[in-house]
Amino acid sequence: MTEPQILDVITLGRASVDLYGQQIGCRLEDTASFAKAVGGCPANIAIGTARLGLRSALITRVGAEAMGGFIREQLAREGVSTQGIVTDPKRLTALVLLGVRDDHQFPLIFYRDNCADMALCADDIDPAFIASAGALVVTGTHLSTDTVRGATLKAIAAAKAAGRKVIFDIDYRPNLWGLAGHDAGESRYIASQRVTTVLQPILPDCDLIVGTEEEFRIAGGTEEVLTALAAVRARSGATLVLKRGPMGCSVYPGAIPADLDQGVRGAGFPIEVYNVLGAGDAFMSGFLRGWLKGEALETCCTWANACGAFAVSRLLCSPEIPTWAELQFFLTHGSPQKALRKDAALNHIHWATTRRPQPEGLMALAIDHRAQFEELADRLGAPREKIEPFKRLAVAAAAQVAAGREGFGMLLDGTYGRTALFDAAAQNFWIGRPVEKPGSRPLTFEIGGDLGSHLIEWPVDQVVKCLCFYHPDDPDDLKTQQEERLLALRDACRRVGREMLVEIIAGKHGVLRDDTIPRVMDRLYDLDIKPDWWKLEPQVSPAAWAKIDTTIRTRDPLCRGVVLLGLEAPEEDLLAAFEVAVGSPLVRGFAVGRTIFAAAAEAWLSGQIDDAAAIADMAGRFARLTEAWEKLQARKKAA
Repeated sequence: MTEPQILDVITLGRASVDLYGQQIGCRLEDTASFAKAVGGCPANIAIGTARLGLRSALITRVGAEAMGGFIREQLAREGVSTQGIVTDPKRLTALVLLGVRDDHQFPLIFYRDNCADMALCADDIDPAFIASAGALVVTGTHLSTDTVRGATLKAIAAAKAAGRKVIFDIDYRPNLWGLAGHDAGESRYIASQRVTTVLQPILPDCDLIVGTEEEFRIAGGTEEVLTALAAVRARSGATLVLKRGPMGCSVYPGAIPADLDQGVRGAGFPIEVYNVLGAGDAFMSGFLRGWLKGEALETCCTWANACGAFAVSRLLCSPEIPTWAELQFFLTHGSPQKALRKDAALNHIHWATTRRPQPEGLMALAIDHRAQFEELADRLGAPREKIEPFKRLAVAAAAQVAAGREGFGMLLDGTYGRTALFDAAAQNFWIGRPVEKPGSRPLTFEIGGDLGSHLIEWPVDQVVKCLCFYHPDDPDDLKTQQEERLLALRDACRRVGREMLVEIIAGKHGVLRDDTIPRVMDRLYDLDIKPDWWKLEPQVSPAAWAKIDTTIRTRDPLCRGVVLLGLEAPEEDLLAAFEVAVGSPLVRGFAVGRTIFAAAAEAWLSGQIDDAAAIADMAGRFARLTEAWEKLQARKKAA
């Protein structure tokens, strides 16, 4: 009896952590900082196919350490099943150091001595799991030793027995076969009869074989490409896909023609070559998205070429593979840029469709206040050193209300909330962190100098929050200064990969009408400022929220939504504001501060109450707001 198909594709083999040099145009010896990403051909393809809408999984081994944990967690974030990943307590996860020297030199060093994924063995292969997918992707590196070859052959046999497709990415790296030294990681071809002898027996079992000209030469055992293709064809009836770099690809579903150009072709995309590493894995992801869904070979080629174009125009490997939405936008609209990494529209789609998942709703205790706490402490004669421990009490109060549930968060600063930030991270809270100088108008950043150089020190899951007092009727010179700062914020956040929350308060400096905030938002969208989140003051009517919804859906449908701020309003006023806002589908929740903590802060700093009483007071106020919001949400869903 055939097992039911749950997955579209399972990939098997290498999984590493790639450390990419961030300085372009220098030797690895001179590289000062690195960006971390999941790497290894099968892992990249698993991520790439998941981004393009396929249900994918990876079979590999990782170490029982942080790098292995990173691979597992990132794959899960990408939607890749980790069921087939084995944790190896004796070996370390593989690492690769990579760089971009120039348009033709891409040095890399493999740290794979006795690494976890090369210990994958036949016992790690579950035939039922293999049968749960429509196709299996195997790669050349995992034929290089007896142990991994045994795992690969068992997986192929299981796929064939279940009537599944077998796909072979030749993926030839000579030094991973022991044919070159550690300094030859960039090498793509060394002739070897031993390698050819190992590869050729699996060719008859394959339905699709993909490789570069050099890779088909090693598989075919001959130096001339057409002859090599014919040698592969003599052993296999598979569809052969020849990757040809800037020329795209040629596909040979049947007999090998007399000219490489006589294969099936797709549209090509001339772009600037920035980094070729990982381009083949992006190409394979695009091809499989079409091939496994029954698309014409021409379409498969076009999608593969486009995905490869994205990869070579960007720095990293798996993080740069496009999502389905991004690919479709590119195929429909093209790009005015040869360097796709400079295309703002594509970059926004890429960012917004690959950022870390977040809960649909957000209920946050905002205690990122600095100037207000300083004024309060000074007025009460309390040392400012007491502000930090009070913020830790606020985290404890929020944790008491959250009780481990998703959708809760904190707004915390690094000035008086450094240890509270650690506490909040331990609770797995959503965390927003301010960058503005309190009360500044025009907007000024509290952090001096270049903002991005400071944000790089923040954890990747902390959201950059920026409050801007902006009214659409402000003087032009004031608006210009505000906008320049927000543009700098946008650039810094996108460059270092941090989400951005823009808080707009207009009502303190002008009349708040139904169209006031939409006018502000339209202006910022005109400047290509697209926050992940908006934080907005309570609006005067449901009509105002409807206009805000329309603006966001029209200008940036990928925006996460809006959180409501409190403005120190009495609790009953906030509950009334909730009633007005709840009709908006884009209002995801609230981030309220002084309404919750003000009374407790005054009493605690003046010595009138102890820690437990402060926590209880804040928890009670926060709980009443969260309960009211949750009831409104439940009522809306039931309507």
